[in-house]
Amino acid sequence: MKKIDHDETYKKQTVPYIKESGKSVAEIGRELKINANTLYGWLKKYGSEPEIVAVQALKSEDQRHKELQKQIRDLQEENEILKKAMHFFAKDRR
Repeated sequence: MKKIDHDETYKKQTVPYIKESGKSVAEIGRELKINANTLYGWLKKYGSEPEIVAVQALKSEDQRHKELQKQIRDLQEENEILKKAMHFFAKDRR
């Protein structure tokens, strides 16, 4: 089997992909045709570099933002249901 030497840029781009994908390192290894141990080495070497950590922080902030937006939509929907129920019961008392 021929060994492929990946450049630093490829390795640094692969690390955030591994962390954000939700897949196991073994799955990604099969997907990219790279040994899982090699990927673990890349994670160890590049995982704490500032630009990779910054990308992860932005990703987690984006995820939190999406969660908050969903929570706001859910609360607005619940509020509308309560308003309709309030009007329904207010009519009933007359």
